[in-house]
Amino acid sequence: MTTSTTTAARARTAPAPNKPKPIDRAFVWMIVPAALVFTVLLTIPLLTGFFYTFTSYHGYGEWHLVGLTNYKNLFQDDIIWGSYLFTFKYAIVASVLTNVIALGLALLLNSKLKAQSLFRGVFFVPYILPVLVVSYIFSYLFTNNLPQIGQALGWEWLSTSLLANEDLAWLAIVVVGVWQTVAYNTIIYLAGLQTVPEEIYEASALDGAGPARRFWSMTLPLIIPYLGINMVLSFKGFLGVFDQIVALTSGGPGTATQSISYLIFKNGFQGGEYAYQTANGIIYFLIVVLLSFAQLRFTQSQERV
Repeated sequence: MTTSTTTAARARTAPAPNKPKPIDRAFVWMIVPAALVFTVLLTIPLLTGFFYTFTSYHGYGEWHLVGLTNYKNLFQDDIIWGSYLFTFKYAIVASVLTNVIALGLALLLNSKLKAQSLFRGVFFVPYILPVLVVSYIFSYLFTNNLPQIGQALGWEWLSTSLLANEDLAWLAIVVVGVWQTVAYNTIIYLAGLQTVPEEIYEASALDGAGPARRFWSMTLPLIIPYLGINMVLSFKGFLGVFDQIVALTSGGPGTATQSISYLIFKNGFQGGEYAYQTANGIIYFLIVVLLSFAQLRFTQSQERV
């Protein structure tokens, strides 16, 4: 009786197996400051800006509700369409070039190369340099040095500053963006190459597979996740191109290199189009999210193949 009574008492006092444990208050107080900062600095401004997209607010003075007028006008604005065309053209070309060059450098730096650590550090230097400083240096090169080389070679298209050429200015911005971004992508590819087992290369060498065959059939499929990460990050980053344009062209010549982010900043904060450009920013945000999600789904499907 004593044993059964003790067992019953323990069963009554024992906690239910599925009952959730109470949250420690210390954890709550640790989260509260971050939640407040996130709410005050991000959530509230986002919701406020979204509200203003339905108004005629210029960033100052009086305003009134206009409904969906700002969103309708966006699709009829040639300047908006031009900025989207430039931004996506720049982002696609720059993303492809960046990943091709970065993957090539990663393969080189992952090989049995003398002073390997030194070269890895040298190739990473461009990424840690300030964007504006790099852009101003390239601006001087495009304006002064390259035209002299073009004149010496007799190349008319290079005899004047690329930044003043309405058709070629965007390529100058691509060069600067790719030159500075390649370093970060190279590091990610290097991390991916380190995960490839050396044994599969030894086995393929015994089977007579050449370097090109080993790359396409073994290396590339095994680093697909890293390729997906790099493509998403680089494409998203290039879609937000801003600093290079400020330092190199200020959106010129004319509006040839006016990106979406630069147009939102210039006209939204300086041109009295706060509500209109905020609506543009909302559309831009949704496009970036959808494209990033589509890229991730595509790369994930390739991983399962």
